[in-house]
Amino acid sequence: MGEEASFSNKNVAASTTIGSSVIPIINRLQDIFSPVDGELSKISLPQVAVVGSQSSGKSSVLEALVGRDFLPRGCDICTRRPLALMLVNRPRNPGDDGREWAEFRHLPGKRFFDFTKVCQEIMAETNKEAGSNRGVSEKQIGLKISSPNVLNMTLVDLPGITKVPVGDQPTDIEARIRKMIMAYIKQENCIILAVSPANSDLATSDALQMARVADPTGSRTIGVITKLDIMDRGTNACNFLLGKVVPLRLGYVGVVNRSQEDINKNRSMQDALAYEKNFFRDHPVYNGLSDRCGIPQLAKKLNQILEQHIRMVLPRLKSELHSRLNAVAKELQKYGDVMESKAEKETMLLNILTKYCEAFSAMVDGRSQEISTKELSGGARIRYIFQSIFVKTLEEVDPCQDLTDEDIRTAIQNATGPRNALFVPEVPFEVLVRRQIARLLDPCLQCLRFVYDELIKMSHACAVTELQRFPVLRRHLDDVMGKFIRDSVRPAERMIDSLIEIEMDYINSSHPNFVGGKKAVEVAMQQLKSSQDGTDGEKGTLSEIGQRFRFTSQGRDSKSNNQRAASVGGNSSSRTWGFPIFGGKVQAGESPASRSPHETLHNVEQLPSTIQLTEPPSILGPLEMTEQEAVEILVTKLLLQSYYDVVRKNVQDLVPKSIMHFLVNHAKRNLHNTFIQKLYRENHVEELLQEHDEVAANRRQVKEVSLVLQQAVQTLDEVESEYLPET
Repeated sequence: MGEEASFSNKNVAASTTIGSSVIPIINRLQDIFSPVDGELSKISLPQVAVVGSQSSGKSSVLEALVGRDFLPRGCDICTRRPLALMLVNRPRNPGDDGREWAEFRHLPGKRFFDFTKVCQEIMAETNKEAGSNRGVSEKQIGLKISSPNVLNMTLVDLPGITKVPVGDQPTDIEARIRKMIMAYIKQENCIILAVSPANSDLATSDALQMARVADPTGSRTIGVITKLDIMDRGTNACNFLLGKVVPLRLGYVGVVNRSQEDINKNRSMQDALAYEKNFFRDHPVYNGLSDRCGIPQLAKKLNQILEQHIRMVLPRLKSELHSRLNAVAKELQKYGDVMESKAEKETMLLNILTKYCEAFSAMVDGRSQEISTKELSGGARIRYIFQSIFVKTLEEVDPCQDLTDEDIRTAIQNATGPRNALFVPEVPFEVLVRRQIARLLDPCLQCLRFVYDELIKMSHACAVTELQRFPVLRRHLDDVMGKFIRDSVRPAERMIDSLIEIEMDYINSSHPNFVGGKKAVEVAMQQLKSSQDGTDGEKGTLSEIGQRFRFTSQGRDSKSNNQRAASVGGNSSSRTWGFPIFGGKVQAGESPASRSPHETLHNVEQLPSTIQLTEPPSILGPLEMTEQEAVEILVTKLLLQSYYDVVRKNVQDLVPKSIMHFLVNHAKRNLHNTFIQKLYRENHVEELLQEHDEVAANRRQVKEVSLVLQQAVQTLDEVESEYLPET
């Protein structure tokens, strides 16, 4: 036994220097990250994940690498929680007694020298998290073993793949375990140790199948074939060890496990290693594959591969840690430092108000540091409202859209009274044009409302980091900002109302851009003349004009009136007007007294019945349209369009200027003074700068993460350049 122990120690001693330069760095990082949960737990450090089906011999391999019995055993599933096993080689020192000890992550500072108690603690922690009903849990158990007889490496023992639930195990136990295993082995920094028993069909090994899914190229998978000593007689695993069946770039290693009988009889690890050595030495097939057989070869191979892998991923890991440290520093800056004195709080409040005003002005002027490339923001949206919505909408408005020819003709006739107008009257034009100018008020106020909404959005979007710490200040600041902008809207509204009233109050017919009456008549006559081209005679001309302006000829109107008069009164030259008797008329030159009663009665019987006029309706429309009225209507339309264009241009220019002056620029100029008056008060500082309890807790947590990352980065910075791969 002493010789075998010496053999083991010699192999370990010969290999302790392999990878001793970089693997301890990963072990130190594991120690640094272990106290911290959350995002740091997702950092993928180089490690070896042990994968295999239930009872494939995983635990025996791990115990052989350590040289100690410390894992739970049994015929059912034993590993029910991932066990992160950190092996630390402790060089022998004169004052070191060489004793091996273990320490759990959840029991820092407590060392276990009795490995039987290590096994008991693993079982207790497993039952605490996964229960005693053979369930599984993803929560990891951390275990460090320090010994002069191990090589530096980090392994993760994962639950064995099971097919059929037993006992109280959930029905989806296989899916849960496979998902847990895949979460580890799919990481690029993970070396896969795929364990398969030799007494089963290796071509259908669950471990190799899962490894192929996570590592299709086989560049980070090591195959371990266990139980070579109990294969059927006449068979061997030579082709598998040589990689002829399932090729792996990192190759295979064959081992011999202790049987359950050996474990029950407390057969020592030294005896098991001696038996394994003799088996491979005396076997006619395996004696020529000494570099691929035995636990010492597996330990050496794992150590070398892990060292090479660490050298390869170390620069990328260092870059990731620096990125995370920068992100945490920004987050910590968001929470800020704890303020103790009143002067510090007053200074902080003043800085926040100043930064907010600067951020608001920068957003309006387009000087914000966070300019979007996807959509318009800030002042660009205000310009879009002015040019693409307000101006464009006014240009598309037709001032005569809501006015029919009948409306205009009625207004003209009402303005002339009982007489016919010799010229186009000014009164209907001014009435109609004022009505169209009044329509401009609503879109102007809508434009003001749109700009107000944009300023409110910008006030909410101002990115001042410190405001996130103080919800009370943010609420008061939003209230003051909202009231300040609302108060600024009122003078802008009054200015817009005044602009429209000014335009309505005085119709400047002398404006140089106004077409004028004379020019309007000329244009109207030209349009009427062009409408008559291609027609024959006056009758055709009137018909065309009537069809266009919806009127009938004045001649037909006069003729019909004359006919009605003749039918009622007869020939006017043969009738004279006198006093009516019973509604009739007498002949000219006669008097009622000159007639006899008989003649009078006879004449009364011969007279027609009394003519009754139809009473005018309560609402009267104009008479049928004449050609002159058609010209007047067209002239009025031209005047309306011309003057509306003059007013529209004035409004398009002055309304945006008014909004910018009274609302936008006023906010930029006076916002800071308003904040000082409303918020920067001595008795309000304490209240405004109150923090949520969550903010204080998050600050402490982020500080802890920052310190951990700083230690990790410092650890990597201490790595000498000779350990890193050449570039």
